[in-house]
Amino acid sequence: MQDFQAFLAPAKINLFLHITGQRADGYHLLQTVFRLLDFYDTIYLKPTSDGVIKRVNDIAGVPEAQDLCIRAAKLLQQHTLCIQGAEMLVEKRIPMGGGLGGGSSDAATVLLALNRLWKLNLSRAELISLGVKLGADVPFFIYGNNAWAEGIGEQLQKITLKDAYYVVLTPDAHVSTAQIFANNQLTKNAIPKTMSDFSRACNLNTGNLSAEFTNELEKVVCDICPPVLNCLEWLKQFGDARMSGSGASVFLEVSDEKLANDICSKKPVNVRGFVAKGLNQHPLVEYAD
Repeated sequence: MQDFQAFLAPAKINLFLHITGQRADGYHLLQTVFRLLDFYDTIYLKPTSDGVIKRVNDIAGVPEAQDLCIRAAKLLQQHTLCIQGAEMLVEKRIPMGGGLGGGSSDAATVLLALNRLWKLNLSRAELISLGVKLGADVPFFIYGNNAWAEGIGEQLQKITLKDAYYVVLTPDAHVSTAQIFANNQLTKNAIPKTMSDFSRACNLNTGNLSAEFTNELEKVVCDICPPVLNCLEWLKQFGDARMSGSGASVFLEVSDEKLANDICSKKPVNVRGFVAKGLNQHPLVEYAD
């Protein structure tokens, strides 16, 4: 790994997820709260002078041409007419296809890191505009703070969240996001809420999260994917467990790290799991202005 530099790409969870409508282009309008977690993929980068962008390791199920990290680097290169290249090694820890934002976070970290390594000096707003082209969750990771999100996820406002730990479990299941959003049972006209509604409800609620703010994809996923339902029901015995994004990962918010580790240690044998603390900021938040 000589001459490679390491950059962290954190996971996220959606504390709630409401669908409020649909745009003419098919994208769904949503409201959600994104929370960063201190559980990471690591992107190793080495700038090169030959203009070539390549990944030096294999990732099961992710051909290099489809890797969001490669696409992010090439998009940044094309946008800025940069003549430099980069070699990258992507070390995956965040479960893929779990609704934890791993691919989007990796892409955001590549944009932030190469913006610095290539000395491009793009603003955060410019990087976010590139991120939108890669995926709806990418702008959040470039934004760099826990956020109240609207639109397709690109309209972001900083939100202050209390310290908490999370038990995150991922069953052995694949959930097709497109299939979930196309399901006739999905509520797509939720009454819009405000960030102050969310803060008030959480403060009044005796639990950690509010029953007014749920993940509206959860029931649809559980109806067609028994492993997610089983995992969620197991975790609910310890509190108000929820699904993140379009699944398949589920999480439980707790106030104590020891309790989180104790719950995670009891998880079903066919389920992957980890404990993470909520972050206040992205580790690369200072990489753009």
